[in-house]
Amino acid sequence: MTGTDVRKETEDSGPGGYAAARLRLLTEGARSGPPRRTALAELTDDWLAGLFGAAAAGARGVSLVAVGGYGRGELSPRSDLDLVLLHDGSDPGAVAALADRLWYPVWDLGLSLDHSVRTPAEARRTAGEDLKVHLGLLDARHLAGDPALSAGLRTTALADWRNQAPKRLPELQELCAERAARQGELQYLLEPDLKEARGGLRDATALRAVAASWLADAPREGLADARRSLLDVRDALHLATGRATDRLALQEQDQVAAELGLLDADTLLRQVYEAARVIAYASDVTWREVGRVLRSRTVRPRLRAMLGGGKPVTERSPLAEGVVEQDGEVVLARAARPERDPVLPLRAAAAAAQAGLPLSLHAVRRMAATARPLPTPWPAEAREQLVTLLGSGRPTVEVWEALEAEGLISRLLPDWERVRCRPQRNAVHVWTVDRHLIETAVRASELTRRVGRPDLLLVAALLHDIGKGWPGDHSVAGEIIAKDVAARIGFDRSDVAVLSLLVRHHLLLIETATRRDLDDPATVRSVAEAVGTQSTLELLHALTEADALATGPAAWSSWRGSLVADLVRRVSAVLAGNAPDEPEPAAPTAEQERLAIEAYRTGGPVLALCAQTEPVTDEEPSGDPEPLGVELRIAVPDQPGVLPAVAGVLAVHRLTVRTAELRAVRLPDDVDDEGAVLLLNWRVAAEYGSLPQAARLRTDLVRALDGTLDIAGRLAERDAAYPRRRGWTAPPPRVTVAPAASHHATVIEVRAQDAPGLLHRIGMALEKAGVRVRSMHVSTLGSNAVDAFYVTTGAGTPLPTQDAASLAGVLEETLRG
Repeated sequence: MTGTDVRKETEDSGPGGYAAARLRLLTEGARSGPPRRTALAELTDDWLAGLFGAAAAGARGVSLVAVGGYGRGELSPRSDLDLVLLHDGSDPGAVAALADRLWYPVWDLGLSLDHSVRTPAEARRTAGEDLKVHLGLLDARHLAGDPALSAGLRTTALADWRNQAPKRLPELQELCAERAARQGELQYLLEPDLKEARGGLRDATALRAVAASWLADAPREGLADARRSLLDVRDALHLATGRATDRLALQEQDQVAAELGLLDADTLLRQVYEAARVIAYASDVTWREVGRVLRSRTVRPRLRAMLGGGKPVTERSPLAEGVVEQDGEVVLARAARPERDPVLPLRAAAAAAQAGLPLSLHAVRRMAATARPLPTPWPAEAREQLVTLLGSGRPTVEVWEALEAEGLISRLLPDWERVRCRPQRNAVHVWTVDRHLIETAVRASELTRRVGRPDLLLVAALLHDIGKGWPGDHSVAGEIIAKDVAARIGFDRSDVAVLSLLVRHHLLLIETATRRDLDDPATVRSVAEAVGTQSTLELLHALTEADALATGPAAWSSWRGSLVADLVRRVSAVLAGNAPDEPEPAAPTAEQERLAIEAYRTGGPVLALCAQTEPVTDEEPSGDPEPLGVELRIAVPDQPGVLPAVAGVLAVHRLTVRTAELRAVRLPDDVDDEGAVLLLNWRVAAEYGSLPQAARLRTDLVRALDGTLDIAGRLAERDAAYPRRRGWTAPPPRVTVAPAASHHATVIEVRAQDAPGLLHRIGMALEKAGVRVRSMHVSTLGSNAVDAFYVTTGAGTPLPTQDAASLAGVLEETLRG
């Protein structure tokens, strides 16, 4: 059906015909994107014009005007209809009746309507008081009635906007900044709001408003395509959900991707991120230009007076060869020749980051268009300028984004293209892969004084996740890529080896420190063998901290830092040849020994709840301690079933386990030279409300140990009372045996979605398998549980290889069920 046919059906059939034609337009597969939005706007125009003509009955001095997105002729399937009934004020009663005859048919069809009834003077006054109203009027479009009335409104709104631009644009910028702080950045969010988040459709509309002011203009290359891409995604989202929503929720992403003909949800997010990045960068450049123009308007009259009325001379301060500062930006010197100077892009970027200034859009585009490619390997100056750029701290981010916006980063580092805008579907990560790499370099720049080779630290920070997006383990793939990149940018063979090793093992320290028994000599020796030298260990320690800090709040804490530092100290001793092969187990603290003796003497569990905060260090910017929840200390005479009993009681009381350690200790000789007590040191937090009293926990723990508390039944009843909501489907759990991780026990590693009762289920499965848990190390990262259990046979020896593999399989099957 053609547009003419649709309009004919609408005219012939009234509201019912419009509804049928609208439905047909939205469901036909031949038309989508801008053509469908335009056709839907035209269809709606004709229907509303028909309603107006029938209701107005030749009335004069009144018109119907579309504003906002509808005024631009862009209607998504569930868009609001933004309408103004404009009148000259001569007959308010007749206008009110006309409004009813217009609005009620719209509501009867279930369409969202944003409407107002105003005279031109009222509309002008309201626009002067409400910035959002004024923005909507900039796109005013005549639909029906007196065209002169509509044209006058549009002309007045535009004239007022241009006259008031010095006042209104700062208001608009502040509005955009407040919205960005509230909604976040579209290019990094896993469930972004396509309209409200920074880099979204609201920002694109703001850029149109800036252009309409004639004060400044946005970079136009790619902007229309980016905006069109986000509108297409919103259309598909409306059709997939049947709702007027702008939030791209996880559970809708696969369906939206299919609606757009994309491969999968990740491809969809990358497309959204690409578009958002273009709009966000254009916004940065535009608002910078607005600020420059407004400043010049206040400064130039004073300069002219000082210079006797002559033309003011623009100051240009040299920053580096071919690079100068002008008007608060970094630009190319007049004598600069990018076509003859392949290092100039890196030199200009490094100078800008070091000075804390933005790179001029014109300079970046000129270098992108004319600069020669760097030779392979890079000259020493290019490598040094890259290191300088990476080591410049927070200003690096803005400068890097400017280079990336014009394609210079992918030209310098072709492997960057695969990680650019790549989403990370992990609640721990707050950035896309490429931004995480830059954030890691920013964090590493703060740690360069701790290492002997800061250049290797900064480049390793940039490359450590470069293998993401390739099949298999990203650390293994990244090692291969890092070797190639390091050689290409001019590092010698030994430095290439160190960089590739850092990339391959960038997770080694944090994973070992949080998942392995550091008192086991095999743990420390395996790390020492992987690292090889003190200098590499030093670099890996700094890289680990920078990586974790750049990941998100859940990935690093003073507690995790202390575990990594302890591991590094032990590994350093091994590398120095000073570590004993079999260190004595760490002695219990006085508090632990007290609890152990009391548990032995009473024959039952003893526990203590202690609120915990981490001390503020000189390096921490905040003056407040870091909250850790509560530390739960338990001592229980060594017996079967302790782990599932404790975990089950905590789950029943809705306590979330953040970290957990279990180990057996011998009692002092003067108490009992044969007895052993299990010590549990867990950090917990209340899922809802306040923590239960220690006495109540102890009572339930006694019942759990003697079998009179039905933990499984209690948890099942609670699950049945709260049905699971539809949402993102977590990947299945994975259980593996860590090879050669310990000489004294078999290490079973569990990675699963954190859930109430998870640790109880694991403990029950291990108990049923007849193995003893010698120690365990449990950690929760966001919604992911990463747990390591050191298990032995009843005789205290490691499990045979076949039995260990069988146990891992049974445990994984149990967790899948």
